[in-house]
Amino acid sequence: MRSELVTALAERAQVTRKDADAVLTALAESVGDVVAKGYEKVTIPGFLSFERTHRAARTARNPQTGEPLEIPAGYSVKVSAGSKLKEAAKGK
Repeated sequence: MRSELVTALAERAQVTRKDADAVLTALAESVGDVVAKGYEKVTIPGFLSFERTHRAARTARNPQTGEPLEIPAGYSVKVSAGSKLKEAAKGK
């Protein structure tokens, strides 16, 4: 799928596949850096937003044995679709 995305980006932006791949890699690394710091939400208007969220410690159960497990607090990522992406998903 990545190669197809790189090809589509290269064609739309009229750049080489190598340049499109470099930009895609830089975008992913930049978003990852900001989310890892957890200070702010990253938004690509109308498309996606990425936000680091805190998950509280909790007790779960092992599905095979029913034994309780303590899951420590940690962090997760919340990804939300923007309005243009939601409209595209509806086929509009």
